[in-house]
Amino acid sequence: MTWKQVIDPFNNITLSVLVALIPILFIFWALIIRKMKGYQASLVATGLAMLIATLVYGMPVGLALLSAAHGALYGLFPICWLVIMAVFLFNLTVKSGQFEIIKYFMGSITADRRLQGLLIAFSFGSFLEGTAGFGAPVAITAAMLVGLGFNPLYASGICLIANTAPVAFGSIGIPITVASQVSGIPELPISQMVGRTLPILSVMLPFYLVSIIAGFRKAREIWPAVVVSGVSFAFLQYFSSNFLGPALPDVIAGLGSIICLMTFLRYWKPKTIWRFDNEPAATVDTSISYTTGQVIRAWSPFIVLTIIIISWGMQPIKDVLNSAGMFQFEFPGLHNAILGSDGNPIPKLFKVNYLSAAGTAILLAALIAIPLVGLTYRIGLTVFKETIIQLRFPILSVASVLAFAYILNDSGITLTLAAVLASTGLLFPFFAPVLGWLGVFITGSDTSANALFSKLQYATAQSIGVDPVVTVAANVSGGVVGKMISPQSIAVAAAAGNLVGKESQLFRFTVKHSFYMLIFISFLTLAQAYVLKWMIPVYEMLDGKKAAVLPDLTKGYLYLGILAVVLVGIGVSIRAMAGKDKQIPKLVD
Repeated sequence: MTWKQVIDPFNNITLSVLVALIPILFIFWALIIRKMKGYQASLVATGLAMLIATLVYGMPVGLALLSAAHGALYGLFPICWLVIMAVFLFNLTVKSGQFEIIKYFMGSITADRRLQGLLIAFSFGSFLEGTAGFGAPVAITAAMLVGLGFNPLYASGICLIANTAPVAFGSIGIPITVASQVSGIPELPISQMVGRTLPILSVMLPFYLVSIIAGFRKAREIWPAVVVSGVSFAFLQYFSSNFLGPALPDVIAGLGSIICLMTFLRYWKPKTIWRFDNEPAATVDTSISYTTGQVIRAWSPFIVLTIIIISWGMQPIKDVLNSAGMFQFEFPGLHNAILGSDGNPIPKLFKVNYLSAAGTAILLAALIAIPLVGLTYRIGLTVFKETIIQLRFPILSVASVLAFAYILNDSGITLTLAAVLASTGLLFPFFAPVLGWLGVFITGSDTSANALFSKLQYATAQSIGVDPVVTVAANVSGGVVGKMISPQSIAVAAAAGNLVGKESQLFRFTVKHSFYMLIFISFLTLAQAYVLKWMIPVYEMLDGKKAAVLPDLTKGYLYLGILAVVLVGIGVSIRAMAGKDKQIPKLVD
């Protein structure tokens, strides 16, 4: 049995759009006004989307159920797999007591909450986005800030907002790679166009974040540090995206801004240390001191995580891991059962890359970290069980959100909304980022939004005489500001920030900021299309005739061997430092 997608079920596009918007508007209503719990809102929205898909769009009930199951399964793997491992790794550092040393270390750099937010939410989060993506940066940084004593709502909220600037280049540039594959525009010009848009946002984002945390006046007090953080990040993001490609901007910019800000803070300090209301003033316990070895040991889970994640992002290693640990299958009853609006069957394959998945990389880091932080694997197993219990509702939320997204996409509801935006003519460049924003809100992924809409962006731009790279890049850039309000992202941040059941508060915290940034990017894209044409890179389209080449796994095995040697070296060094520290007499009060 096959069924063809319908874009205009009422033969009246206005009426069709109004009906298509119902499940999306319900999410906003449920979280902002009704203040429903995240998993409840997403479950009801999924049921509502299924009713519209079957009763209005004519999608067979069986296909709708299979589509929801497909989405829920994707929510469990790789999304929940990654989130569980990220929180598990953090919980290990807390259980071992090493996070107390991390807190002390961060406090020794600065006890100012504004600067801690910049270092962790903005710079370290961007670095993690470049290596892992798919929710891991928000999960890890929000948990770290809460552990440092941040208000959970502010911790999760600012981590979501800070995650905007790096999302386009996340997971070693996967969103732009997908946009290139779908649109036919080479990766580099898309990377360059995005790299001439987002750095403008990146310069302003640190001040914006600090203003959210402490207010405009308090943000002005640390403007030198804000400038160092924003300018260093934006410059490195621009340089790497324009001259090196889409794989490393987040890694380079995130790491570079950390180094620049930490170096600057050695020579400059704010006049007053800012803390949250009703929070005790920062004090330095002079009875406590930690050796360099103890600090390195405390950070060792994240050092190991960084090395493994970067390695997992290298294509030769990815090829080896996929050759040994990946299988895919045609989703039963759904594969090729839905015909697109062009009449072509839509393949529904489920890929289980259980070795190359980012969650597996984090699990490996956790397994290596357990003895490094002084725990046994028995205790590690207990921490893992506690993590699963902690995340039981977020897991349900993420699975139901992905079920919701898949029904919207497979039924044609998403295409109805896209068709209206594409019909705006010469104003389409203004609405091009809105399309990316909508795609990320629905799917929770800039990569998925680019897969959905990049071809539409390309074709519409050509029809109105605008360079397609402008609108394809706008899909990428607009998508990044939709990430902070995606129900999937909200669920992840709520889990990491101990806000389970309070997702509506987090959504209301971030939604206005998402709209502000979207409007800014929309006006900038409109200007790039018609006024600032000098910003558009010169490029040639892909010919699409390259033959598929089987990967050479030799280099991948070599890289894995080097990785193993590096990890063994790190492990031996940290254990040796830990042994020396035990011989140091303990300080007494």
